[in-house]
Amino acid sequence: MNLAITVRHMRILRALSRRWRRRVIFMAGGLVVGGAAVGLALAADGAQHAFHQLLRHYPLGAFVVTPLGFALTAWLARRYFPNTQGSGIPQAIAARQYKTTEERSRFVSMRIAAGKVLLTLMGLLVGASTGREGPTVQVGASIMFAIGRLTPNRQPGLILAGAAAGLAAAFNTPLAGIVFAIEEMSRSFEVRTSGLIIGAVILGGMTSLALLGDYTYFGSTASMLAYGTDWLAIPFCGLLGGLLGGLFSRILIAAADGFPALKLNWLTRRPVLFALGCGLAVAVCGFFSGGDVYGTGYAQAKGVLHETATLPIAFMPLKFIATVASSISGIPGGIFSPSLSVGAGFGADVARFFPSAPMGAIVLLGMVSYFAGVVQAPITAFVIVSEMTDNHAMLVPLMAAALIAHAASRLVCREGVYHALAKRFLPDGPYRR
Repeated sequence: MNLAITVRHMRILRALSRRWRRRVIFMAGGLVVGGAAVGLALAADGAQHAFHQLLRHYPLGAFVVTPLGFALTAWLARRYFPNTQGSGIPQAIAARQYKTTEERSRFVSMRIAAGKVLLTLMGLLVGASTGREGPTVQVGASIMFAIGRLTPNRQPGLILAGAAAGLAAAFNTPLAGIVFAIEEMSRSFEVRTSGLIIGAVILGGMTSLALLGDYTYFGSTASMLAYGTDWLAIPFCGLLGGLLGGLFSRILIAAADGFPALKLNWLTRRPVLFALGCGLAVAVCGFFSGGDVYGTGYAQAKGVLHETATLPIAFMPLKFIATVASSISGIPGGIFSPSLSVGAGFGADVARFFPSAPMGAIVLLGMVSYFAGVVQAPITAFVIVSEMTDNHAMLVPLMAAALIAHAASRLVCREGVYHALAKRFLPDGPYRR
């Protein structure tokens, strides 16, 4: 009898030991993801600063550096770091659909994470209109996946948790990280992984706070719409921003298929030459914008949001074209920050038709409308914009604009860009390696 009790106690202790060992592993993963997000953020800022310093001394240098830099980055991505192209979010979504560790490791691994960081920084160093937040999602998923190899039964949940922690730490938006994981990454609420996601987001966020301090990504703003005609800006921004965002997504999906309607698939068979042409297009946009369209567009969006800077009417279309060219070129880089920048430019243009409304409020509507149109994740869109600006007074208008934009975007692009691209990494997709 005593022997039976002892054996039972030993089994309980072993089970508790395994459970706590897993929890310690998950906690370590969240801390590492947060540190990686902060490191990538600081390095990205440095890369953009270096490129603008180059332009300061050689104003036409982008016509050489940007095309050649795009070509080199695309070649390195295909030759040494396959499946790092683009934002990386479709790859993380696809990785969760596979069943074996070997299959998942093609899209999320420490090699992928290292290549993603290196090549994302290279893109920003040569003036690409890309962001670091999407790549942080793939890096976070890769780090957690590597840790998950010690607990293989939880790999899909760890990929999801790593992605959420990466986004939360990149923007300092913990709620948006959780919502993004549910709405976009998994498109369902999984009770078994909810604690894991929240824990990873908390630890990633704590690391970011410890290293960078408490901050709001775009700074706090109290702009709000007055009741009356100002509220007409909501459907106006929602409809036009959603259509514009849907157009962007439609172009990215068509490019991934080789532009079948235009019969330009021969371009995608020469990826390095195609990347060089995309880099030249970005350089042209940068020249006519006075250098404003290079990089993430963070400074331009923040300036117009707080009304400390103005954007010319040409900024939005030029930033849109530069972001399209960067996103379809085959170089690693995200679309979050550039999309918010395009949305800010769009909002600034719309504000000309609503002179009585605060500029900042219309810019917020433009940001959330265009972003919701691109990703077709309306909850993530209004949560992330409200968290990044610490503006609760605009929450209801942002919700309404996001929902209208989502509906408008689906008129142009029937499926969200991330999931549409993720399908191309699945067994029957053209990207399968």
